[in-house]
Amino acid sequence: MTKKQAGEDAKSQLSRSAVIDAALLVLDERGLEALSTRAVAENLGVRMNTVLWHVKTKARMLELMADAVLADISYDDLPDAPLDRARELAARYRRALLAHRDGAALVTGTYAAEPHTLRFADHLVDALLQAGTDERGAAWTAWTITYFTLGLTQEEQAAPETGDARLAHAVDPAAHPALQRVLPHLQDNFGERFAFGLEATLSRIPA
Repeated sequence: MTKKQAGEDAKSQLSRSAVIDAALLVLDERGLEALSTRAVAENLGVRMNTVLWHVKTKARMLELMADAVLADISYDDLPDAPLDRARELAARYRRALLAHRDGAALVTGTYAAEPHTLRFADHLVDALLQAGTDERGAAWTAWTITYFTLGLTQEEQAAPETGDARLAHAVDPAAHPALQRVLPHLQDNFGERFAFGLEATLSRIPA
């Protein structure tokens, strides 16, 4: 078998889904900064061109990975009440992001108009429409929830180890009196902050 034939054989045996699964493994093991098509190829034991044959570019690979992250969201046993359903969907979205190292940063850096992403968006918008919002309100509230969840989760995944005192040392009581007052509430408690921000967004919708 020639090298060309071996390469074609590797391409035919390897699926795009397998490439994305391998890419997610690299992400979880090394983080987003170390992720590359070459690293994925090494993980699979194939040439980099074989990976590119399936995903075309690194940017496209990242889009497919971002969509695959949302494939883990379950739509079973959702609450009947629309606003409760929106809350639960947002919570499941956050959990899906947290399930992968740098998951929020990955999704934030892409525009994945792909099946799993669109499915989640459709469920969230549907819940908001059923809660009584108009079309623009449902769309913009869904964006607000998504952006807020991505931003807070990205901060959570990049947060320093518990006990890091850099912020406390940086806040000068004389120069930053307001920050000094709220300093205990500026760190950690990501779950409570998520619930607070989500409720602040949904509270404008009449129950």
